[in-house]
Amino acid sequence: MQQTQEHRAIRQTVRKFVEQELNPHVDAWEAAEIFPAREVFRKLGELGLLGITKPTDFGGLGLDASFSVAFAEELGHCTCGALPMAIGVVTDMATPALARFGSDALRREFLAPTLAGERVCSIAVSEPGAGSDVAGVTTTARRDGDDYVIDGSKMWITNGMQADWICLLANTGDGPAHANKSLIIVPMDRPGITRSKIRKLGMWASDTAQLFFDGVRVPVRFRIGEEGRGFAMQMQQFQEERLFVSASTLVTFDRLISQTAEYTRQRKAFGQPILDNQTVHFRLAELQTEVEALRALIYRTVELYVENKDDPEVVKLASMCKLKSGRLARELADGCLQFWGGMGFTWDNPLARAYRDLRLGSIGGGADEVMLGIISKAMGTLPRKSRG
Repeated sequence: MQQTQEHRAIRQTVRKFVEQELNPHVDAWEAAEIFPAREVFRKLGELGLLGITKPTDFGGLGLDASFSVAFAEELGHCTCGALPMAIGVVTDMATPALARFGSDALRREFLAPTLAGERVCSIAVSEPGAGSDVAGVTTTARRDGDDYVIDGSKMWITNGMQADWICLLANTGDGPAHANKSLIIVPMDRPGITRSKIRKLGMWASDTAQLFFDGVRVPVRFRIGEEGRGFAMQMQQFQEERLFVSASTLVTFDRLISQTAEYTRQRKAFGQPILDNQTVHFRLAELQTEVEALRALIYRTVELYVENKDDPEVVKLASMCKLKSGRLARELADGCLQFWGGMGFTWDNPLARAYRDLRLGSIGGGADEVMLGIISKAMGTLPRKSRG
């Protein structure tokens, strides 16, 4: 992936923002299990960082996906995983379909103020009985005159307790599961919406909610694009999400390896630094090699995405990025924590926090097993009865 002066400028801006506006507050926000979303997003909006790839007509920068990957990578300097995830929901998960397929009126009403940092949004796809199985969602949006009436619930919604609006996937008709769904913008101040906070193993600073909808009415004009095309639009959004999630882990991985090397250099056992043991410095070398291999895969994928986002190869490669980043996160966090010994098992240790946060990588945004199914289908090795 080419690194121009513009890429370097964005990287520098993001890193400075993380170091000055996020990291000094991470411990307090982790303890509170929430961060001041409106304050953080307002500052990001003032820097133009919430709409890097979005149309300039609605406040975006109109740049290609290589710049959003650079943005995601630099967010990895944050000392917790919760904030990059919450920011990525706004930039690369809840807004791509709206930016690409929404009416001008809808984009003026919801996209523009979001990119300016004036509103907080969430993506609402998963349900208690339908996480990675997107086709299995049961929330309904029944047409009633000029409104949709929404009933159902959504689960594991990042930013859900603070969101001003959500991008909701719901069934708007009968028929095949892949052709009966629509994406609908739902303002969160509508009567009939209830929010319930979910406590999690990690990612504490990011609020996560279960949402309930009981006869919630929104205008039909809040639908994104054509009725029944929601599943296809969401599949496209997933590619940007998976690239963001994967890229946001790279610098985190670098930092954990570096911190582990420094700690084991200072810590001694049996008369020598822990790092001098071949099993330690060789293992760190292996892990750093894996990180660089993942970085190369992500850069290759984004180059292809920039050339042609509709190329089927993008789906395969983005799924590989997501699979590899999730699995490497588990391997790296566990391996590095081992070398910290008892210190690694203490609650406030940076490796312990990373161990908790990074575990989500193999679950959120499509589990490893789903990624393997997508990759197998692209390779032509998935059994026909499993293809759907």
